[in-house]
Amino acid sequence: MNAAAPVLADVDTGVDDAIALVYLLASPATELVGIASTGGNVGVEQVCVNNLGLLELCGVSEIPVSKGATQPLSCPMCPPGKSHGPNGLGYAELPASDRRLTDHDAATAWVRAAHAHPGELIGVATGPLTNLALALRAEPALPTLLRRLVIMGGAYDYRGNTNPVAEWNIKVDPEAAAEVFASWNVEPQRLPILCGLDLTRHIAMTPEILARLAAAAGSSTTMVMSADDERGSRSSASNPLIRVIEDAMRFYFEAHLDYGHGYLAHLHDPLAAAVALDPDLIQTQPATVDVELTGTLTRGMTVTDWSGSWGRKPNALIGVSVDPAAFFDRFIDRVGPFARRIGAKPAYS
Repeated sequence: MNAAAPVLADVDTGVDDAIALVYLLASPATELVGIASTGGNVGVEQVCVNNLGLLELCGVSEIPVSKGATQPLSCPMCPPGKSHGPNGLGYAELPASDRRLTDHDAATAWVRAAHAHPGELIGVATGPLTNLALALRAEPALPTLLRRLVIMGGAYDYRGNTNPVAEWNIKVDPEAAAEVFASWNVEPQRLPILCGLDLTRHIAMTPEILARLAAAAGSSTTMVMSADDERGSRSSASNPLIRVIEDAMRFYFEAHLDYGHGYLAHLHDPLAAAVALDPDLIQTQPATVDVELTGTLTRGMTVTDWSGSWGRKPNALIGVSVDPAAFFDRFIDRVGPFARRIGAKPAYS
């Protein structure tokens, strides 16, 4: 049998980061060897609490969680957005955990994991890239040590979600993103895969898909959620993981409705996690990407040179198309049985 693929996830755990972590935990032949916490959707301290609580809920032990930098490289931290709620997970409540963080920081976690699994480690970053930039400063050879890097970030010839042109993860720490993009001087097939808003907004969770997930977990649940429901209604699902996912997703549905997207939720980060394990889920196109750092109106914009006018080699593989149905089939096939196994364990106290 092939050894499990080692994965390190760098997350700013809000709703979709949490579901991305669940997807990784639920995936066969995958070993989550570490979680690097970064501030973004909420502050880094709360991100750490969320990561430890999620591992407690899932009954997973021995996965190290590391705390990252409290601030971006050279700019103030952006105020948290409203899409994930004050604690990052909407209406969901995770169990308390007595698990402890590692005694090393998240940048060191990247370097240690890469050296422990040279040429094998898969990295997936679904938050700002501060930790990864600091890791590259400590170990410039990091791009050659990784098997694959997938980043959820950017908007490629597409509107932003912070200013008109910038995506959240890049906008929080654009200097870090610029350093990361400039550092990946590797052969074309090992360039980082970028999942931007133009790709991830095709992955729209709906109440109907959420009901399919509960059924796959063998969980009783509430009726299919609706925009007509009372806001803040709580899940009555019998399965503890489904209950957390439903409570988190209801908040996320409501936030998307308020932003004019409809009663649905874009699963940006779970798509990146799925691509990290199976790049063939999406179509990519090589291009050269840089980050606007000084624009008065465009700071944080991912500027893409598709035609080679800069005369620079491509430094990224940009995701350009995805089959949402294929993603959700795989998501339910993995997370449903995983939730069923958790539900069969004694309830956490």
